[in-house]
Amino acid sequence: MHGLEDRTYTSDAEPGDHVTVAGWVHEVRDLGGIAFLILRDTEGRIQVKFEKDEMDDELVETGLGVARESVIAVTGAVDEEPRAPTGVEITPDSVDVLAESDTELPLDPSGKVDAELSTRLDNRTLDLRKDEVKAVFEIRGEIFRAAREAFRDANATEITTPKIVATGTEGGTELFPITYFGEEAFMNQSPQLFKQLTAGSSLERVFEIGPIFRAEEHNTPRHLNEATSIDFEGAFCDHEDAMDVCESVIRSAYEAVERNCEPQLEALGLEAEFEAPTESFPRLTYEEAIERINATGELDEQLVWGDDLPTEGEHALGEDVGEHYFITDWPSEIKPFYIKDYDGDDTLSTGFDLMHPRMELVSGGQREHRYEELIAGFEQQGLDPEEFEYYTKMFKYGMPPHAGWAIGAERLVMTMLGLDNIREAVLFPRDRQRLSP
Repeated sequence: MHGLEDRTYTSDAEPGDHVTVAGWVHEVRDLGGIAFLILRDTEGRIQVKFEKDEMDDELVETGLGVARESVIAVTGAVDEEPRAPTGVEITPDSVDVLAESDTELPLDPSGKVDAELSTRLDNRTLDLRKDEVKAVFEIRGEIFRAAREAFRDANATEITTPKIVATGTEGGTELFPITYFGEEAFMNQSPQLFKQLTAGSSLERVFEIGPIFRAEEHNTPRHLNEATSIDFEGAFCDHEDAMDVCESVIRSAYEAVERNCEPQLEALGLEAEFEAPTESFPRLTYEEAIERINATGELDEQLVWGDDLPTEGEHALGEDVGEHYFITDWPSEIKPFYIKDYDGDDTLSTGFDLMHPRMELVSGGQREHRYEELIAGFEQQGLDPEEFEYYTKMFKYGMPPHAGWAIGAERLVMTMLGLDNIREAVLFPRDRQRLSP
């Protein structure tokens, strides 16, 4: 086998070069006296030409006898060929088979034959060899890169919080229990409490991009049991400040994808329509939101104060607004205990959601930083403050006002790229039916 330390990517092969390229056999076309092999790597494809009468029989047999999706290395001269898919082709000196593939494939990576989503997820490695699937995860990576940069511009420090915890963030039964050295523990459903504790330190502004786990028995195109959460928490911030940071992160992600992911957008057929937001996100109060939903006439029953927004209501409002928008000033009774109420009105919370026209993306708000009020909030929602003593006791020692939010990363990818199912935004999704691979 040739050493691949001097490997050239297909996109870098220029006429006159002598190169070694390595990748997968995408296609073989045998036209009789001449045959072509298309080699695919992460950067693209290149044609390899076999002129049977002018080449060693063993070389031709190796090149044309290998099955699709086998991994090979080809060394040879690069020549200009306008009729080739990329305008160049390689005349090989050698072809080394690095890993043979079975001839029967569970799905077609060339995309010529469609596969059901379940088949794709069962064979994700093959699925990821499709340009449009690979593009989703390259864009996802760019979103994370841009988010981290935006957070650092906001003077936030990246942190990592525990994923094994003694109590849930919000109580309830939506927790995955595990055994932790003989004791009951849970997979964390949110970094909420830990990021608040960290923001209460001298770090002040923090962010995390990490997994969360929710034992919700959903089976919809927009829910997962393991997801990635993009979290922010900032000391000396109110809910308006938190929304400013949130909008900045979302906008930065869109701008980075628009600027740096042109080939990926083209693979997804989005190059003409993709556009980063240019206007400030509208901020509607909860009261304004239910009034606008009711005015659409899309619901069988009118919404009233205190109702959560049903999915069909979110869709109706999303079509009406037509862009990202915040819903602010939610009723206290439908927001978690740690969300602070407005001073002087304990029925109105500082909680907010950021909505895409298709669905909710972000939940956040200013947090209750006063110890006595925090304990009262636990009790009002039927939670035992003593179970959260590790959290509440820190509020006795000078907890500054603070605010934050969390974005569902997969929902951000899904809405940005117009994906039909959230599982398309996850390499190896976890839902009620899927624990492997």
